[in-house]
Amino acid sequence: MWKVIYIAPTQEYAEKLKKLLLDNGFLCQLKPVGSRRGSKLVSIEISVPESEAEDAYEVLAEHGFRG
Repeated sequence: MWKVIYIAPTQEYAEKLKKLLLDNGFLCQLKPVGSRRGSKLVSIEISVPESEAEDAYEVLAEHGFRG
């Protein structure tokens, strides 16, 4: 089961966070949510396996990303 650990405001920001998580050994998936603003999605959910969620969130927090 996957758990959302962060909701990024843009695709570019979500990709940056995904790379950080992947570089730290976490499985990660992105899912668009909300509506579109022009050709861009408004928000992107970042999810990791539930068993890794706490550790993954700590990695984001250590790098200055807060939910």
